[in-house]
Amino acid sequence: MAAQDGVSEAAAQPEPIARYARRVAAPLERVWENVLDWEHLPHLHHDSFCGIELEESGAWGWRARALLPPRPKPTALTLEVRIDRAARAYHTRTLAGPGAGTDIVTRLATPDPAHTDVSVAFHVPGVPERAREPVGTGYVRLYTRLWDQDEAMMVRREALLSGRAPAAARPGARPPLALGPLAALRARLPLRVDLAGDGFRVVEHAGRLLAHPLVCPHLGGPLDEAAVEGGAVICPWHGYRFDCETGRGPGGQCCRMAVRARVAVGADGLAQLVVE
Repeated sequence: MAAQDGVSEAAAQPEPIARYARRVAAPLERVWENVLDWEHLPHLHHDSFCGIELEESGAWGWRARALLPPRPKPTALTLEVRIDRAARAYHTRTLAGPGAGTDIVTRLATPDPAHTDVSVAFHVPGVPERAREPVGTGYVRLYTRLWDQDEAMMVRREALLSGRAPAAARPGARPPLALGPLAALRARLPLRVDLAGDGFRVVEHAGRLLAHPLVCPHLGGPLDEAAVEGGAVICPWHGYRFDCETGRGPGGQCCRMAVRARVAVGADGLAQLVVE
């Protein structure tokens, strides 16, 4: 079905209102992973999407109901991403909602094993001639921002998988790390520290001292500056939440922290980072 709906039909489409091309510093495998990753849209791309609800997914791609800003009164549309791996191309189609009938065709090429060339054609129906240029410019501006954000995620993922960047914290006991007097520690927060080769962050939230690993156990998202809400750290890539005290996520979440980190304060007022 993907081949039937693939790039061959693009030849019959009218001239796109705009084109966009760039080279990303990530191998093709990471790009395909990103294309199939519908979950990251309202989190990594929170300025462009404010919600998504999956309808169907598979090796062919995915279809979902997406919400676009403004957040108080979002606009709903149905998106479908359908891939053709053999042709190294995929369609992003708007099936319902504003811009229904839009077909964005993306082609991929590999100049070398570490990079992927991306070429995008924006086919948008019903745009008056006088509006083609500004609408096309808007799409190019949007895709530039989306690919900037996606490339940063893919580069980090590849570094993690290749061992060039620290991975998620490993389970196992290790000696506590002295953090100094409590009052002095509070003045230094948020604080990033290394303990036995793993990175952790110590923060104060709602009057409590909390600690958590710096790498999300889901797909390696950065938790260095992640938001903390209700005692849970929230990954900026996919919105996964992990309770800082237990390491657990909410019901139905597919993973949890491999270690638990906490700040212990002794009777002498000295603080330690304890990892269990």
